[in-house]
Amino acid sequence: MTNRSTRRTVILATGASALLAGCSQYGDGDGSSDASASPKGSSGQQLATTGDIPVGGGTVFKDQKVVVTQPAKGDFKAFSAVCTHQGCLVDKVADGTIDCPCHGSKFSVEDGAVKAGPAPRPLPAEKITVQGNSIRLA
Repeated sequence: MTNRSTRRTVILATGASALLAGCSQYGDGDGSSDASASPKGSSGQQLATTGDIPVGGGTVFKDQKVVVTQPAKGDFKAFSAVCTHQGCLVDKVADGTIDCPCHGSKFSVEDGAVKAGPAPRPLPAEKITVQGNSIRLA
């Protein structure tokens, strides 16, 4: 009888594992395939128009975890919006810097370099394409 109950336990455990794996694979019916997937996986998604990004400034796209800047007229750059200090999202672009609200790190709108604060590394560059007046994730 011990052999039979062990087999039943293994079958139940295997079935439960398969069910959990299936649920995590297909999300909760909201159209997403994985709750932990990065929104940046949406290649080609339009972020903004060129007119939306101020010259000398930028815009943070929190859902995509990307910040797009325009250091000089017609020159668009994109960086990760995740601060390299402790992973907070930057929240604004002002006075030529991309600013993190958590511990005061500031990054250059030109190249993502650390300008102030405890951040140990620059913001990593992200790939975008600019076609006409459309700025899209690459």
